[in-house]
Amino acid sequence: MLVPLIIGLNIVSLYFSNQSFMDKPVVGFSKLSKSKKIDWIVATYFDDRASAEQIIKQYWNSDEKLQQLHDEFIENTITNYYLPLGVAPNFVINDRPYTIPMAIEESSVVAAASKAAKYWAERGGFTAEVVSTTKIGQVHFMYQGSKDSLKRFFEILKPRLFSETASITQGMQRRGGGILDIQLVDKTEALENYYQLHATFETLDAMGANFINSCLEQFAKTLKDQALRFDGFSDSEKHIEVVMSILSNFVPNCLVRAEVRCKVEELSDNDIPDARHFAEKFVQAVRIAQIEPFRAVTHNKGIMNGIDAVVLATGNDFRAVEAGIHAYAAKSGAYTSLTHAEIENGIFRFWIEIPLAVGTVGGLTSLHPLVKLSLEMLGKPTAKELMKIIAVAGLAQNFAALKSLTTTGIQEGHMKMHLLNMLNQLNATNDEKAKMTEHFKSHAISHHAVESALNDLRMKA
Repeated sequence: MLVPLIIGLNIVSLYFSNQSFMDKPVVGFSKLSKSKKIDWIVATYFDDRASAEQIIKQYWNSDEKLQQLHDEFIENTITNYYLPLGVAPNFVINDRPYTIPMAIEESSVVAAASKAAKYWAERGGFTAEVVSTTKIGQVHFMYQGSKDSLKRFFEILKPRLFSETASITQGMQRRGGGILDIQLVDKTEALENYYQLHATFETLDAMGANFINSCLEQFAKTLKDQALRFDGFSDSEKHIEVVMSILSNFVPNCLVRAEVRCKVEELSDNDIPDARHFAEKFVQAVRIAQIEPFRAVTHNKGIMNGIDAVVLATGNDFRAVEAGIHAYAAKSGAYTSLTHAEIENGIFRFWIEIPLAVGTVGGLTSLHPLVKLSLEMLGKPTAKELMKIIAVAGLAQNFAALKSLTTTGIQEGHMKMHLLNMLNQLNATNDEKAKMTEHFKSHAISHHAVESALNDLRMKA
């Protein structure tokens, strides 16, 4: 049966029931108030409407001004979805101490990063450097005509592309950034009639997406307008079709490198009785990830556990970072490890080189209170400094994972961290959690083992 639900002041008529929604899409949903959106969601999808509404509303912030700020980050907001914000202390990067904020839901990531940080702090810490910070944007267009005519046109056009974006770039130029270069790229061998304006940018402490895209859209307008006026084109050549203008998240020339090194014998700790054997096994593990894509994907996913957590905590775009880094991992034509390791002249060396386009001004960095807190915790870093911190977090995460894999195995530490999640799923009390934690110090952890042990404990109570 279709039940009509009239919401708001004649804004929209909605019909609910799962079947009716599948048959007829919602009209005018974005115009509804937040409360009316929730009314419709609850009525359409949930049998226990009161419970669903209670769950949605319990995650609202009690500070109305702060909640409104969150509501306005995206569209059609109904509540907040929280991730834990943890910290990994004891990082030493270029002789400076850091406690790194990490926003992530996965067990053992923060613990692993903290453990790796302490391990390397005792061995000189991490070093990191920014290799380059060039970002890329492109105007993609179709042109049917003489290539020589297009080249002559571009030589005349190029200065105008700079001059007609002056109003957009003047603020960035005052700070030392702006458009670095613009090139005409012929891609017709790959796709008929396809060309690019390929531009490089320096955006300093801003990630720069809006700045780059604004420049590109002006390039496109100038390109089309000037083509119509160019005497060197025939009438058919004058009508250039711009397909799109957009920045690229592949930034192979926006690079940061981080590494650790020490004498092989200094690698020893409680888990590593034979430092030489460990170092050789570790290097082999990295080499396997370099030549085996099935391993490389999991290897790099672990690196991204560290990177994404810091990117999220500092209000940056982890999807853009993920896309760019994974493309870089495949730049040779085969997907491979982002990290490298070697032993040379008795020195163990482990390093990472990745592209990172991040910012410390603009966007959420100036709006989200926890982002501002995270950046202040890191000493209000520049974009270059943040690049170093993020790269180090990824390297630390990878070292911790490989150290576990080549010594005790990954599950021992991971399952200990996952124990609390299992106990929460089983509605364990605080007293039961304490007893189960003690019990599993000397027993293998699995969901079945935890459930059985908890049931035994409750039967004895």
